Amino acid sequence: MTDYLSSLKAAAQFMRDHERFLIISHVNPDGDTTSSALAAALMLEQIGKSYCIVNEGETPAKFAFLPRFEHIRNLETDFIDETFSAVIAVDAADSKRMGNVQHLFAPDAKIVNIDHHPTNDHFGTINAIRTDAAATAEMMYELMQAGGFTGNLELANCMYTGLLTDTGGFRYSNTTPNVMNIAAALLGYGVKPSEIAERCLEEITLGHVQVLRRALQSLEISHNDLVASLRVGYADLQETQATSEDASGLVNYARNIEGVEVGISFVESQPGVVKVSLRARSYVDVSKIAQSLGGGGHAKASGCTLTGSLEQVEEAVFAKVNEVLGVNR
Repeated sequence: MTDYLSSLKAAAQFMRDHERFLIISHVNPDGDTTSSALAAALMLEQIGKSYCIVNEGETPAKFAFLPRFEHIRNLETDFIDETFSAVIAVDAADSKRMGNVQHLFAPDAKIVNIDHHPTNDHFGTINAIRTDAAATAEMMYELMQAGGFTGNLELANCMYTGLLTDTGGFRYSNTTPNVMNIAAALLGYGVKPSEIAERCLEEITLGHVQVLRRALQSLEISHNDLVASLRVGYADLQETQATSEDASGLVNYARNIEGVEVGISFVESQPGVVKVSLRARSYVDVSKIAQSLGGGGHAKASGCTLTGSLEQVEEAVFAKVNEVLGVNR
């Protein structure tokens, strides 16, 4: 038995040994982290356990079609007067990516850490880490199998969504034979791929279009045409009545420009708080840039949240980009 399979079996046993759980994903939740957290909740329901799902910040409304989405609590607005001895963290590259959640841990808290990021620092009591997995949702499918949980349409919708979003609609280089085999198996439970693709990849809000118009006006090509960047200020969000969620995905417009190696978006979600998203095309590892600034992610897709004005944050990020590329802005 491999160490990874042993860790999955240990995680499943942990789920059976305790009664109530705290389920945590990473800040600025995406499709994979949301899907994986909900999949964990569904597995716990199968064995008669109770849970509380939390996230620091709003979970994107486009994932509201997923089962148990309404159970996710936003720590920025909800007060939770409870502590937990059993914690399941999914898709969190390190303990800081879980956000400000330490006050919810009981003194004897034990953590199951299920993740696929190369930057994971093994913060759990049980660490199920597979860095060659395309998504944590891929690992949740393997946990379902290793732990003897029963597959069904609700679980399949969650896992398929995580796979779809973290592979860019099965277009990114992390789309492996294993990913496609799992996706095919999930279709067997009744998943409707066209409906999930429409919700997660195609449909956009009017707010996104309004913010995109502003962002494209700020487009800057730099570093000998290797870097493209876009920026959206808090005033832009206010004037267009858009949210920071509406501004998600802007970085792809920068990265997808022909000849560009690194795309960057700067979104000032609150005055003095800037969300930075980084995407790479081929040879740059943007996770190193994000990690050096307190964030994390993957070699081709990473991010961080910094405090300061847009200009100050840009200066800090571009200083790191200068070092990595060996070319100044």
